[in-house]
Amino acid sequence: MKLTSPAFANGSDIPQLYTGMGDDLSPPLVWSDVPDGTHSFALLCDDPDAPSRAHPRIEGPWVHWVIYNIPALERQLPEALEPHLRLDRPLGAAQGRNDFGHPGNVGYRGPMPPLGSGPHRYFFKIYALDRLLDLPSENATKSAMLEAMQGHVLAEAEWMGLFERR
Repeated sequence: MKLTSPAFANGSDIPQLYTGMGDDLSPPLVWSDVPDGTHSFALLCDDPDAPSRAHPRIEGPWVHWVIYNIPALERQLPEALEPHLRLDRPLGAAQGRNDFGHPGNVGYRGPMPPLGSGPHRYFFKIYALDRLLDLPSENATKSAMLEAMQGHVLAEAEWMGLFERR
C-alpha cells in the first residue's frame, strides 16, 4: 500500500496552512495499492519528536490525529476535515482524541512544536483493516485504536512531513 499527499512531498516541510501556525487544516491524503479483503482504513498522525530540549517532560509521540472506519472504497481524505466525532465525508468515518489538552480535542490538529525545539517529524500512517473497528469515538485514543486493530491489519503505509516553529 502507498500513501501520498498532494500538499507536500514525503520528508519535506508541511505547508503552514496545515499547521497550528496557519489555518490548522487537515492535509489531503491519497492512498493506493490496497490489499484485497480491506473493509476499512484507519489513520494516525503523530510527532515522535515531542519530547524536546525545550519540554523534556512531555511523553511522546504527540498525537495529532486519530481517524478510523474510513470506508473501504475511499482512496483519499480531502483537505480540511471538520473536527467532529462522526464525519459525513468520508461517510461513516469517526475521529478520536488528539493530545491537545482542551475540550473538543478531536480530529486533526496541526504541528505547533515548542519554540526552540528544532524540526519535528510528523508521521501520517494509514492501515488497511479486515473489519470496521468497534470503538466509540468519544473514547478513541491512539492506544485504544491500536489495540482494536490488533490482528486485523492487512497493510500499512506512511508519509512524513517536517515542521519547525521559528
